[in-house]
Amino acid sequence: MKSVSVNTIEIPSTPASSRAEKPQGAGQEGFGKELAAAVGKVDELQVAADVEAQKLAGGEGNLHETMLALEKADVAMRVAMKVRAKLVEAYNDVMRMTV
Repeated sequence: MKSVSVNTIEIPSTPASSRAEKPQGAGQEGFGKELAAAVGKVDELQVAADVEAQKLAGGEGNLHETMLALEKADVAMRVAMKVRAKLVEAYNDVMRMTV
């Protein structure tokens, strides 16, 4: 039986002291970069799945590899949509707060 590896998200570990030394707006820039990188990765998976599907349609591809690429892209898109929904929900909660 063949084992399948799953890519994991690596969270960089930084000491608490280095986090405290950052300027006040540094966290927002880091979040934006991380979000852009995550969206870029989802896009890469979508493009890879499209390339595999085109290869298969042309008679050159491998059905197994194509299905794996399609499933990876599908899972990544589902996770991205769940994250988006949570972000929108959190934004709406903040907007409903009274001051």
